Amino acid sequence: MVYVLGFDEAGSGEVDLVGGKGANLAALSRIDGIRVPDGFCVTTTAFARVIAGAADVSDGLARLARAAADDGARIVDAGANLRSAILRCPVPDDVDSAITEAVRTRGDEGPWAVRSSATAEDLPSASFAGQHDSYLDVGGGRTGADGAGEVLAHVRRCWASLFTDRAVAYRLRNGIEHDGVRMAVVVQRMVFPRASGVLFTADPVSSDRTLISIDAVPGLGDALVSGRATPDTVTVRDGAVVTRTPAPHRSSAKVVLTDEQAVALSAVGRRVEAHFGHPQDIEWCGDAAGFHIVQSRPITTLFPIPEPAHDDGPGDKRVYASVGHQQGMTDAFAPLGISLWQMTSPAPMRHAGGRLFVDVTGMLADPARRDGVIASLGASDPRTGDALREIVGRDGFLPRPASAPDSPPDATSGPETGSDTAADGTGTAVVAELVSDTDASLAALRRDIRGTAGTELLDFIAGDIPELQRMLFSPRTAQVVGAAMDSLTLSDNLREWLGDDTAGEILSQSGPQNITVAMAHALLDVADAVRPHPAVVKLLGAADDHDGSDLLAQLDSVAGGAEARDALAGFLERFGMRCAGEIDITTPRWVEDPAVLAPMILANVRRFAPGEAARRSAQMLREVTEKQDEVLDRLRALPDGEDKAERTRRMISRVRTFSRYREYLKYAMVRRYFIYKRALLEEADRLVREDVLEAAEDIFFLHYGELRALVRTRAPMTELIARRRAESRSFQRLTTPRVLTSDGEIVTGAATRAGVPDGALTGVPVSAGIIEGRARVVLSIADADLSAGDILVTAYTDPSWTPVFVGIAGLVTEVGGVMTHGAVIAREYGLPAVVGVDGATRRIHDGDRIRVHGAGGYVEILGAG
Repeated sequence: MVYVLGFDEAGSGEVDLVGGKGANLAALSRIDGIRVPDGFCVTTTAFARVIAGAADVSDGLARLARAAADDGARIVDAGANLRSAILRCPVPDDVDSAITEAVRTRGDEGPWAVRSSATAEDLPSASFAGQHDSYLDVGGGRTGADGAGEVLAHVRRCWASLFTDRAVAYRLRNGIEHDGVRMAVVVQRMVFPRASGVLFTADPVSSDRTLISIDAVPGLGDALVSGRATPDTVTVRDGAVVTRTPAPHRSSAKVVLTDEQAVALSAVGRRVEAHFGHPQDIEWCGDAAGFHIVQSRPITTLFPIPEPAHDDGPGDKRVYASVGHQQGMTDAFAPLGISLWQMTSPAPMRHAGGRLFVDVTGMLADPARRDGVIASLGASDPRTGDALREIVGRDGFLPRPASAPDSPPDATSGPETGSDTAADGTGTAVVAELVSDTDASLAALRRDIRGTAGTELLDFIAGDIPELQRMLFSPRTAQVVGAAMDSLTLSDNLREWLGDDTAGEILSQSGPQNITVAMAHALLDVADAVRPHPAVVKLLGAADDHDGSDLLAQLDSVAGGAEARDALAGFLERFGMRCAGEIDITTPRWVEDPAVLAPMILANVRRFAPGEAARRSAQMLREVTEKQDEVLDRLRALPDGEDKAERTRRMISRVRTFSRYREYLKYAMVRRYFIYKRALLEEADRLVREDVLEAAEDIFFLHYGELRALVRTRAPMTELIARRRAESRSFQRLTTPRVLTSDGEIVTGAATRAGVPDGALTGVPVSAGIIEGRARVVLSIADADLSAGDILVTAYTDPSWTPVFVGIAGLVTEVGGVMTHGAVIAREYGLPAVVGVDGATRRIHDGDRIRVHGAGGYVEILGAG
């Protein structure tokens, strides 16, 4: 058995044998011009030999396997027991001899650095930085010290640190099995440097890959890594120092690194990055001999850069705008969901990190189209507009306009944008015709897709996409959607003519004729069917404890359940294809997991009396009618009043009619997607029966072309699916950038607003009014169990959140603009709302008392919960 390997003996890919750090150091030692302090690796084989047969270690692993990521007490207890158990394990003679020999052949006197190197650390998907223990200045230099003995003692401590509380919690958060990880240990000659620190080959704040960031402190770098010292920070781009920030206690005259040294070190960093093929987090130290590299790991927090299009020239700068911020869904898509959206949208779509982006470079470079695309994207998310304006203002960043323009700006966000041309008249007949056409098209799809299978099914769906595009992007649809945007003009007119900030919002309400409002009211009717039956209420309250897909059948087993079952089944028949994140075809639909609806149904049971849906519908109609009469009377009293009143009357009618079709478009698209999904899952079930797939949902981790190839060849893609599944887990932890460049730079846009009190959180004002209440920070609709008067604080909302709106007092989201879903529905319900508040779910804590200024566009935190 191999217990020790020198860096020159260890393979750079042998992570299973020498751990992530050891493999990287082995690779670094082979790069020309890179100095790595001499050393060796104590292999994972030695660790396995030491713990083999140790019953208390096996028992400890079994206990730890039962711990959840938030089970702090169990993690602390099980980790401490495992560390003690490993330290008690005797080291076999052959392991002891191998380590002792490796130390003595390199000079027993030391001193040494003894550093943990687990098999799951310093990898592209998980860094584990600081999770395990390392030790400096071990061994020689002290009278009577036994260098090999001290090294061995510290190797044992490194083995035990595989189960530090922080390492255990990190593995749990990253879905890494405890018993699948082994610990190697790196032993290196100590370097006593003049300076040391950390170098990032991409800026860790902006993610700009053209910028190198160097932190430097005098002497050893352990004080920097542990947070005990503040470094000098130097940034370098293209061989020149860009910025320099000295530590507060040092003057710029006493720099740790000169400009020349910083540039030389950055060149070393670029050489290391080129070898590994992706940005690196590098620990370095410098002495009279030059710079030494003591560790290099991938930077795991950078958002990936979209792959360039085949016609992008080398070195071309590209600008990508987030689709998620336009659609109000910033979570990661699964690969199949990405494919379907790319097939649906005519815009130039790219993807990275499980997110979709539109390449807007050509649109921004064209002066004739620039303002339009910024206005269009900024309407859905103003910070996106700010970021694009910042890029336009950069000298020389954008290319000259191409002779052939990119896709039109109305395609950049799918069904959410369109022409500004308003249709004539009230539009009732137009909308009725469009709805009828959409329903007929869906009926034809249901009929024609029956019986298709194999590649015929994949080709059928691809061939149906143009019909979906016709519904979403036809000139007539664009006119209707554009007319719905008149709600902004209506509000501006009434603010200017009457000084009324809220009239436009009230008069834009389409009430239950809006399909998303109708959905919320339909769930109120389900609550009416549940309320009289205590056994049904009890069953719904325990919905999380069993398989939610079987909820309808379970309702049949309790008293009163038949009535509740019929009501819920009717709701699911009409709205069951909806869900949070519904633009990703792979996300579970309500009809697939009805238990997700249980908290919203029970909240309606508690908060409202029977008949609430009918009361709300009547109240909405009454408020709009009364407000319209009042506004028209006030307008008629103005100069040119009759003309203004008539123009306003027509605009109110158009806005109310057309805005409901704007919501219907998304509903129609999701219905079509669900027909595709059911057919594809039926095909996947056939593949499972043939042992081509392990589970039907595995198809979600394939792009559409890959799925077609799988269906055609029946050749399993098990490894690809497993890799994609792991990637998808890691993508969920990333934050979606609004705007991303081909340099990897995340451009955030401005976040300032005049007249905002100190400490307030700023965002976009979308629904007027001021409300104080308890903040409920909700990250998943399944946890949306709110009480009357609560203010919902969440990352984003899409139509699936509408039922929650019937009982809240206000809304705060991290994503959105004036015309995104949450804003539209907040106005329908008269809820004060501020959207686009960066970090709202982190900066506001659940239970805090907050004040939402809907017209001012800011949120005040009044007290802790």
